[in-house]
Amino acid sequence: MLVISIQSQVVHGHVGNSAAVFPMQADGIEVAAVPTTLLSNHPHYPTMRGRVLDAELVGDLLQGVEERGLVERAAVLVTGYLGSPAIAETVHRFVLRALKRNPALIYVCDPVMGDSDLGVFVADGMLEVVRDQLVPLASVIAPNQFELGLLTGKPMIVEADLLAAGAIIPARIVATGCVFPDTPAGQLETVLCEAGSVTRIATPRLPIRPCGTGDLMTALVAANLARGAALETALSSAVRGTFAVLERTRDAGDHELRLLPAMSLRSGKQVQHGHERS
Repeated sequence: MLVISIQSQVVHGHVGNSAAVFPMQADGIEVAAVPTTLLSNHPHYPTMRGRVLDAELVGDLLQGVEERGLVERAAVLVTGYLGSPAIAETVHRFVLRALKRNPALIYVCDPVMGDSDLGVFVADGMLEVVRDQLVPLASVIAPNQFELGLLTGKPMIVEADLLAAGAIIPARIVATGCVFPDTPAGQLETVLCEAGSVTRIATPRLPIRPCGTGDLMTALVAANLARGAALETALSSAVRGTFAVLERTRDAGDHELRLLPAMSLRSGKQVQHGHERS
């Protein structure tokens, strides 16, 4: 089982592929990770080194993915933070080729563009490429509540807004970090909009907000889809796995995701130093 994951990469912390690759690998999924950035850390620190990669370099790496036959082997393709409109257009061309070469490929598009706290944090032109070129190709999109509003041009305030979004966007929608007027106090919701219906999964809102939670959630969804799970089953498992990491992060008093010890999403057992424990 192979997942191709095209996202940012950081030296310190866990966002993008630095949040996604290890949890998938720990659960037995092979990952072909293609970076769109090489950064010292995410931008919530006082300083950040490194840069967004050149679109030509990203395109060259993707050509290598094709030359090694990874597209034909892959079950799932994930795209996350793409760094620049030029990279997004390069990735769009790759996705078109990949879907043509492997029609069974499940494309999961995480349109990383902003959030309710920071607003839009991508370059001008990125929204248009993601909305008009990548999203129409996706089997599943995984925006947060704010990003889904960007894609539809209408804020996602109540459940009916999600249904309206589902009528606009052909892909199945997994919306993360949702809060609606009827969301229970102290809870956050992850919402699946599929075939004209809405499934809402609530978890306690913890007093932490580490970066990369959405990247982790998308990765765990992708891992379960690669195993052949239905989307609702894949999402329920991903929510449990993500919440377990958040609880571990809270208990450690850390501000970066605590991905260790690894947890098998299938067995529910933690894996440490090559040994399993319940």
